[in-house]
Amino acid sequence: MKRLIGLFIILGLVVACAKPKPKPVSLEDTPEHHYLQGMELVEEGKIDQAEKRFDRAIYLDRDYARAYAGKALVYAIRAGMQKDREHAAVDVERALEFLKKAKKKAKKDTDKFSVYVTAIRVYTEAHPSGWLDKAKEYYGDAMDLDKVDEAGLIYYQTKAAAPYFMGVAYYRAYAFRSAENMLAKVLSMKPGKWHDKADKLYKKVQKIVRAAAEYTITNVAKKIAVKDRIGRGDVAALLVDELHLDKFFAGRIRIRSKEPKVDFIPADVIDHMFKKEIMTVLKWHVRGLEPQYDPTTKAYLFKPDEPLTRKELALILEDLLIKITGNQSLATKYFGMDHSPFPDVLPTVPWFNAVMNVVSRGLMETDLSGEFRPNDYVDGAELLLAVLKLRNVLHNY
Repeated sequence: MKRLIGLFIILGLVVACAKPKPKPVSLEDTPEHHYLQGMELVEEGKIDQAEKRFDRAIYLDRDYARAYAGKALVYAIRAGMQKDREHAAVDVERALEFLKKAKKKAKKDTDKFSVYVTAIRVYTEAHPSGWLDKAKEYYGDAMDLDKVDEAGLIYYQTKAAAPYFMGVAYYRAYAFRSAENMLAKVLSMKPGKWHDKADKLYKKVQKIVRAAAEYTITNVAKKIAVKDRIGRGDVAALLVDELHLDKFFAGRIRIRSKEPKVDFIPADVIDHMFKKEIMTVLKWHVRGLEPQYDPTTKAYLFKPDEPLTRKELALILEDLLIKITGNQSLATKYFGMDHSPFPDVLPTVPWFNAVMNVVSRGLMETDLSGEFRPNDYVDGAELLLAVLKLRNVLHNY
């Protein structure tokens, strides 16, 4: 009897010492709301603000699995952004620790699905050893869950989130055909939150797959192909690596019987990873990739990281067409036209002739509406496809 009384006393003390569950300060001060806001902040790239939301969700409910998964994603993204390997390794370790907690606390299939899909993203962002295989495992785990209530997926909303983020993982791993298949699976499911994003990425992947159908693309080309925006240095690298401009032009273009030389090395190119490739395009005076005067430094710079627009790429491709074919008339072929076939490119703008040349040759494409989108930035997939189409032209000459 004394033992039983003692046990009740101990239990009473435990209950008395236990911290009461924090009380919300408003109707929206809930774990679910803070988690949702945190995930949306992640989408916006506001990682620090997202972490605060996840922390608040955990403070309100120590067992809220999805918030721990959100914290894991924050650290994974930080790891991917770190240039210092040791700091990156610490962030990866923290990401995996929070992911482990999230898995442990997820009891229902709906919670597990959210955690597993976030896990795919964690491994995709953090890139620890064997990351793609782990992403595949979590994708399989997510798709094997039978009792997922999509109404309870307050952020992911539908089960299409799993194949979408697995498609992103394959894309980031340069496994483009696998990415294409996975994204096609999303597009075959009922339209939802991830449908438009999958469609956009699917079209980019298709461009890369088409480009790689005839040629084995280099590692440099693969890394450039997955960029959302490509810089002038990327263009130089791809032109030299895939077209071998130096070798080809050396046999066709002669200036006073001597190979041209670069007058100077722009200051922002000296330590750049693509210095050799940039110097090659400068040597052959590729229009659109000339040094530009910078009023701040009062010097001519190449600006290798400056993103390229579609109209600028059209000018570059047109110049290469002229150099490859030797047909100087291409430079003025469409001068004097009264009407433009493109609703967003007037026949009076300086790049109209270039746009006409590259579109008519199939090097660049318009939207279904016929718009060329001259001021949009060029992505890596579009650049790769254009360069490899130009490679076909080069082979004919």
